[in-house]
Amino acid sequence: MSESTAPAPAAASKGVNEQITDSVTQVNTKVVGETPAMAMGNLLMSTGQALANSAHNATNNQQQASVMMQAATVQGINSLMATGSAIVGRVAEEIIEKG
Repeated sequence: MSESTAPAPAAASKGVNEQITDSVTQVNTKVVGETPAMAMGNLLMSTGQALANSAHNATNNQQQASVMMQAATVQGINSLMATGSAIVGRVAEEIIEKG
């Protein structure tokens, strides 16, 4: 039977390879350096989404108001047309006399 070769005690006491620690330090520095740019990008994206939603809501509200105004105009015209012509004539005459 052959004995297994154990690592030399001197190698175990060296610690972590300097290339590994340098690599980890560089990655950490990169991540910390990119954080402000990522935060600003997220802020701009959410701001753009909010502005797009408000523009959409404004357009929708204008369309709904236009429909309501048109319906009110139609109702007013219908009520005028349903009124007898004698009444409309008398009211028009009173308006002209007061005018």
